[in-house]
Amino acid sequence: MRRTRALRASQGVAALLTAVLLTGCGSGGYEPAGPFRPLPEGPPPQVGPPSATLPPPGEPAQPGGEEEAGDPNVVASGLSVPTGLVLLPDGSAIVGERDTGRLLQVFPDRSPAEELMTVPGLDTSGDGGLLGLTLSPTFAEDGLLFAYVTTATDNRVVRFPIGGTPNPVLTGIPRGATGNGGGLVTGADGHLYVGTGDTGDPALAADPASLAGKVLRIDVFGDPVRSLTPVHSWGYRDVTALCLDGERVYATDEASQGPDELDRVQEDGPGVPVVTIPAEEGGLGGCAVANGTVFLGALDGRQVHVITLDESGVPIDGAVDAVLGDRYGRLRTVVLDAEGALWITTSNRDGLGTPAEDDDKVLRIRPPGGQPNSPL
Repeated sequence: MRRTRALRASQGVAALLTAVLLTGCGSGGYEPAGPFRPLPEGPPPQVGPPSATLPPPGEPAQPGGEEEAGDPNVVASGLSVPTGLVLLPDGSAIVGERDTGRLLQVFPDRSPAEELMTVPGLDTSGDGGLLGLTLSPTFAEDGLLFAYVTTATDNRVVRFPIGGTPNPVLTGIPRGATGNGGGLVTGADGHLYVGTGDTGDPALAADPASLAGKVLRIDVFGDPVRSLTPVHSWGYRDVTALCLDGERVYATDEASQGPDELDRVQEDGPGVPVVTIPAEEGGLGGCAVANGTVFLGALDGRQVHVITLDESGVPIDGAVDAVLGDRYGRLRTVVLDAEGALWITTSNRDGLGTPAEDDDKVLRIRPPGGQPNSPL
């Protein structure tokens, strides 16, 4: 039964998304679905000295601009490499710019984006910067966000309330010119899962003493959950995104050469490959999953891969689709909301893309009918 439903969902997803793209996905207006109350936390130490050389940020979407008159799938434009994105209880989202550290609130009805703050102390050389965002498991009470960032000395996880100073949670993750990872997600168990890169040195991924090339598991204070080490799984090249399907954790593992992988994260073991994506279709940078259907944002492939898994987490034969092919350029972060809509960020201003005048963008692709809690 599950296999049949999953196969039908996979076979229909491309047609459904195409219909959405052709007919648009406007709504009756933004109505908050719950509270968004950032609460103050004391003045913790900064991540590092704010950079004086950050590029000027792009302008958020303006009233009456292209978001109203143009593509109804675009909820914000004029951004600079939007990377981390988290959904808020009120139905809006917070998106972070990799190179500037800006955080902006964006809205499903395409209202003008609102700048919230700038995360200081980033080192944006190579592929570093603000690489991941997730909400505190008790966000409704504490209003805290967690971010994975690159500084001049390391990669690290920090936490902060909106408008507050970042407080280090886990420091000392190796950084490099490339391969800095950046996967970050709050698990169903209330702990943080952190995906790191091998910084271009595969030996570090196999080294149990190194935090590089791993999926780490920590509590909200940065302490290991089960043992003396935060290492939960190992053997990865560059974990750019993590996503959850119930208790299963999946990681996108981007390769500097050769195919990319979607891996199932295995506790106390190496990642288990679920599917490989050829290099020319890869550059995996985003991951979302619901009810056995996985959506992968591909930078080099300029599309979203859709893979349907059976009950054991194995891809169903023939149940692989690709949608949004080359329509918006390089696609990175992918997040599913409660209505089954995909929030996707473009990455055309990262030095490798060909940006349009209004890049970069945040997209929201709604499912036909907008059925709650069902994937596209």
